[in-house]
Amino acid sequence: MKTLIRNAHVVLPDETAVTSVLIDGTTIASIDPAIQTRADIELDATGRWLIPGVVDDQVHFREPGLTHKEDLHHASRACAKGGVTSFLEMPNTVPNTVDRKALEEKLAMARGKCLVNYGFYIGATLDNLSELKSVTRTPGIKIFIGSSTGNLLVDDQEVLEAIFAETRLPICAHCEDEATVRANAEKYSAETDVAFHSRVRDHEAALIATRRSIDLALRHQHPFHVLHVSTAAEVEEIHQAGDLITGEVCPHHLFFNVDDYERLGSLVKMNPSIKNREDNEALWQALIDGKLQVVATDHAPHTREEKRQPYPACPSGLPAVENSLALMLNEVNQGRIDIRQVVHWMCVEPTRIWHLRNKGAIREGFDADLALIDMDAPHPVSHDNQQAKCGWSPWDGVTLKGSVVQTWVMGREVFRKEQGQETFSTDHHSGHEIEFSHGDA
Repeated sequence: MKTLIRNAHVVLPDETAVTSVLIDGTTIASIDPAIQTRADIELDATGRWLIPGVVDDQVHFREPGLTHKEDLHHASRACAKGGVTSFLEMPNTVPNTVDRKALEEKLAMARGKCLVNYGFYIGATLDNLSELKSVTRTPGIKIFIGSSTGNLLVDDQEVLEAIFAETRLPICAHCEDEATVRANAEKYSAETDVAFHSRVRDHEAALIATRRSIDLALRHQHPFHVLHVSTAAEVEEIHQAGDLITGEVCPHHLFFNVDDYERLGSLVKMNPSIKNREDNEALWQALIDGKLQVVATDHAPHTREEKRQPYPACPSGLPAVENSLALMLNEVNQGRIDIRQVVHWMCVEPTRIWHLRNKGAIREGFDADLALIDMDAPHPVSHDNQQAKCGWSPWDGVTLKGSVVQTWVMGREVFRKEQGQETFSTDHHSGHEIEFSHGDA
């Protein structure tokens, strides 16, 4: 099957050009093909933008074990709607993904359930070093240096030293200092206002753990990625550490701060917590200056009933995967950033950091993972129109400008929005297991 996308504004690796792209089977066969080229499907994309599919390197899709909150079917539809063609999922499902058997079971489960491409991290524990050293079908190792579920909390220095010294896969971490968080939780134990969450998981908790992780990575010369950076101070630590260390920011840390607790309450309770308006601005500037490399979502849904529980019982996390690209496109329309920067942060850099093969760029021979965008189209967000199984969004009631109108995964159309109607592919074999080139890096 050949598909010809004609006359789009195409974001190429080194330029933006009005041109055409030919898909043949699962790959990009030609850029700017001959005028007489014909295909089984031909699409006039005049006035629209064609970008590589987004790679979201931090999601929690809850399957297995917590599928009342989210599952691979609903989550991958949310991805397709949002122009996300590949996701990397975290290991804190039930059971935790902490060994080869659990990893392979997850990969087998995803086959036939996902509209988009998938990969799964392996989680570090206090005693699974041999597993971390032997697995290969994974983007990397996730460490929770801070509270987590199951046995994923790794706060022992000797164990951390061994993981950084003896493993070869890239490492990422949730960086919040457990001792600081526990001390603050005790200090504010009588408080029932959710705004105190940002005092329990404060700036210092994030900074201490990030410094500790960077020290480990630099001493052992091990590539390390700081997940969901939430403070201005962390940015400078990451930047000063050099190219071995990378960092990312999530939409909730760009767009929300402590002033939003009054309006949104527990819907914006997150780990790491949202911080101050000054941190928002510093994180935006860090992206623009190249001090942070990635925008990812940390899509972590819970049901509305769970989120409505009083503080501190209400769980942390929010859904974002179907709206993250639209949020960034809206900023393009407002003049804060440009679309090439969005592609760099959401497509190029996560592909580079996690060594995804043949993704992250519109290039001949690469996988045909693509998103077609109408920069003038509205992207309304409401609780009622979410594909995520939890059925809510903290951006409820907001209409963004700039929307995905078509998504292809490995050459197959998986989503189309036309005259306000959304259509999804019924073929859940569109998504493929992502291949990683760690040995080539």
